[in-house]
Amino acid sequence: PKAVAPPTKLKKPYICAVPLVFQSFEEWQRSELGLHPIQVALQISLPEIDGAIEPIIFAGREGATGRSVPLSDRVELLANRALKWANLSQKTNAEKKISITVFSFPPDKGNVGTAAYLDVFGSIFAVMTEMKKKGYNVGEMPKDAKELMEMVLHDVNAQISSPELNVAYKMSVSEYERLCPFAADLEENWGPAPGHLNTDGKDLLIYGKNMGNIFIGVQPSFGYEGDPMRLLFSKSASPHHGFAAYYTYLEKVFDADAVLHFGTHGSLEFMPGKQVGMSSTCYPDRLINQVPNLYYYAANNPSEATIAKRRSYASTISYLTPPAENAGLYKGLKELGELVSSYQNLRENSQRGAAIVNSIVSSARTCNLDKDITDLPSESDDAKTFSLEERDLVVGKVYRRLMEIESRLLPCGLHTIGVPPSAEEAIATLVNIAGIDRPEDNIKALPRIIADSIGRNIEDIYRQANAGVLTEVTLLQKITEATRMSVRAMVMRSTDSEGRVTQVNAFMKTGMNFFNGFTGGSPERKALSEAGFNKVAEEDLTVLFDYLEFCLKQVVADNEVGSLLDALDGKYIVPGPGGDPIRNPDVLPTGKNMHGLDPQSIPTSAAVDVAKVVVDRLLERMKLDSGAYPQSVAFTLWGTDNIKTYGESLAQVLMLVGVRPVADSIGRVNKLELIPLETLGRPRVDVVVTCSGVFRDLFINQMNLLDRAVKMAAEADEPLEMNFVRAHAIQQAKEFGISVRDAATRVFSNAAGSYSANVGLTLENGGWENEKQLQDQFINRKGFAFNADKPGQMDLQTDLFKSSLKKVDLTFQNLDSSEISLTDVSHYFDSDPTKVVGTLRDDKKKPNSFIADTTTANAQVRSLAETVRLDARTKLLNPKFYEGMLNSGYEGAREITKRLKNTMGWSATSGEVDNFIYEDANDVFIKDEAMRQRMLDTNPNAFRDMVTTFLEANGRGYWDTSDENLELLQELYQEVEDRIEGV
Repeated sequence: PKAVAPPTKLKKPYICAVPLVFQSFEEWQRSELGLHPIQVALQISLPEIDGAIEPIIFAGREGATGRSVPLSDRVELLANRALKWANLSQKTNAEKKISITVFSFPPDKGNVGTAAYLDVFGSIFAVMTEMKKKGYNVGEMPKDAKELMEMVLHDVNAQISSPELNVAYKMSVSEYERLCPFAADLEENWGPAPGHLNTDGKDLLIYGKNMGNIFIGVQPSFGYEGDPMRLLFSKSASPHHGFAAYYTYLEKVFDADAVLHFGTHGSLEFMPGKQVGMSSTCYPDRLINQVPNLYYYAANNPSEATIAKRRSYASTISYLTPPAENAGLYKGLKELGELVSSYQNLRENSQRGAAIVNSIVSSARTCNLDKDITDLPSESDDAKTFSLEERDLVVGKVYRRLMEIESRLLPCGLHTIGVPPSAEEAIATLVNIAGIDRPEDNIKALPRIIADSIGRNIEDIYRQANAGVLTEVTLLQKITEATRMSVRAMVMRSTDSEGRVTQVNAFMKTGMNFFNGFTGGSPERKALSEAGFNKVAEEDLTVLFDYLEFCLKQVVADNEVGSLLDALDGKYIVPGPGGDPIRNPDVLPTGKNMHGLDPQSIPTSAAVDVAKVVVDRLLERMKLDSGAYPQSVAFTLWGTDNIKTYGESLAQVLMLVGVRPVADSIGRVNKLELIPLETLGRPRVDVVVTCSGVFRDLFINQMNLLDRAVKMAAEADEPLEMNFVRAHAIQQAKEFGISVRDAATRVFSNAAGSYSANVGLTLENGGWENEKQLQDQFINRKGFAFNADKPGQMDLQTDLFKSSLKKVDLTFQNLDSSEISLTDVSHYFDSDPTKVVGTLRDDKKKPNSFIADTTTANAQVRSLAETVRLDARTKLLNPKFYEGMLNSGYEGAREITKRLKNTMGWSATSGEVDNFIYEDANDVFIKDEAMRQRMLDTNPNAFRDMVTTFLEANGRGYWDTSDENLELLQELYQEVEDRIEGV
């Protein structure tokens, strides 16, 4: 955009200070939400797209007089921060003092250097190597990333098993109280300093390592992970003394010129305070104070990156997530795939074909696929009694499930800052980019082009393949293989002898190459012909592969370290969108200052179209499973998901209640219209929407839209059997003695400045009493109601929240990106209300639970249990995944344990995890002596955590296993404990 040109030319940061326009400064000071949503959209969201940073409020209207007055403390902060940025461009690199901050979540030595999909210590080593070349004083550089990690993790003189991290500085209580102006304010929550965290009982301890003018520090944790009462509080507590001492040390003792937060993500930006437009009493503002804040953030997470920008004044620098690969098949699944191939060659031979079908059924049951294929014949059935069509259908359904597993994308290993993907690593990403239609650019997806060339419609192929029609599953797999071969041919054309893409060679257009007539066309076309598709439309292919060449250049470009070095010189960082690089390749190349989107622009009309397809499939699936439409659906809305999909899940909620969003002439969505029942063709379905804290911060206007939509449906004069929203609101109006309009409150979230239900934190820490504790946390922390009739406030309404949840008969979430699935992060189960609803319902029946998967063009609606099984088979139990992670060393071992912990999280909140998942994981990681030794050697703390998780899963009744397995786990626990303690 034109706005990016001036700061790029000036090479200076663009600081966007904000005067209060739509509220007086007294109203702003009183408001927990902070800046007015309209002003956030106009003066923060839009400038961010141009690369603006640090939205600090500097003036406001007086309520009584209406005159504009400067806010002196904010003006002083703004001036001091601007001076610090200016200093970065004036100082020599040798003089600059830089603090690199890493995270430890949960607080445990095996978790130091936690960041989403990032090899943290390998990346810091790469960054420091470049800094050294640029003249920064990095002290005595370690010889490799492992040595660097050990310098931070433990005192060099202490045992390798030392329980303490390296202590870089001891801050006395008197020094802390002198240097930290808000120390006394923390006593209400934590008592007098030094407290019990990050202290030896006398001094406050700053963990990390000084290396010349670089300090690598470990950010303290939230502090309330192990306190059940604090986890239950509806609002989050202040930071503890150790947390405040850490940032006080960075600014006042170490005297940092800038702090670099390393990876997604820490706790600073999630500390209590206003949502946007910080005041001097908001903790993110108090803690970061005057120090320029640079932040390496995963490119696929623009929503939380935006929180870091607005609440802790971060300039984000995006980094790539690891290259994706197809999950493939392994062990019994691979053997099953071979049986299917054998059947296809012998299907018409009634004797041998039937015998293979019997083997397929037996093998599918051994692989637990009978849990996904509910009508799979029993092992006592003999396929010889089946007709050819019946045998084909059995094999088609098994084959479809195998291909679903095989083609699933999974990130392999961890990303290292500054290392772009190799040619081979870029292929799977490009195959998935090629698999999506882009009508706005007149680009057809390659599977559609191939299907068109044989006179077929790709949607029809998807539909029949999903139903298990063997010929269609086979055809779809053939199209998939042809797509992979063709994209591979394109990439290989530009690959050098070292397997890297240094220059992208243009697509060889047929009319331009004399030899094409003799050779069968370009390598891409030749690959398609070899796969059996020789009539593809040249024009469509040319447009697509021109676009894929552009995408390939983006995928392999790299500016992650370059952008950081520019920022440390006080220069402007070029902005770019965050999100899923497959849906939106403009996310690439990384190394950009990430932004979200204009919050008033969603949901887009394309998102509404996709949402309608998903909602129709969801209701169809529910009707198939239970014989009736659901009366109420519990929905979870996420910030990043709605940025990536331009509001698909938001539109799904509107579709369920039968309301259409209406955009104005410039694309802003702020009007609604009720879809008539005769057009809708079904009842209006009630909803209970829990919004993540991040969604609440970024999309308060859309919460307003949702609340108005539900109220509109509730006030429609329609038969109650056709309008469940109205039926429930009338019941609740009587129950609580309120108006139908107020009873139709269905949009809930955390209190302003608080995030998550803390269920993930509780599970990480262990020590929780029972599931009721988790359910109470969900209700108390997520029970703040949004009401469009009361702007600027969110009130705790747990009774109305519970009353709405008890009517729910289906819980629902979305997966929209292959990079983040159900067991990759704790967020999904943290906000899952399945067991909460079951406990509240009068009949105590657990609701159905479904997940929409729009990660590919062939959108699916699966049960939660099916999705957890798919996730386990493609990641936790898949050698391609765990070997890739173990090759990344210390951090990779922790990633494996994290998947197991998050699987147990789903057992706790939903009860939808099959026993075989734990059993198979135990076979892979515990029973195999060589594997457990590798885990133990790579990260003993993470291995101990894994052993503890298995024991806890059994103790809480989520996993039934043999005494022999439990005895081995108990022995291993003692063994690893002794090793960690140095016994």
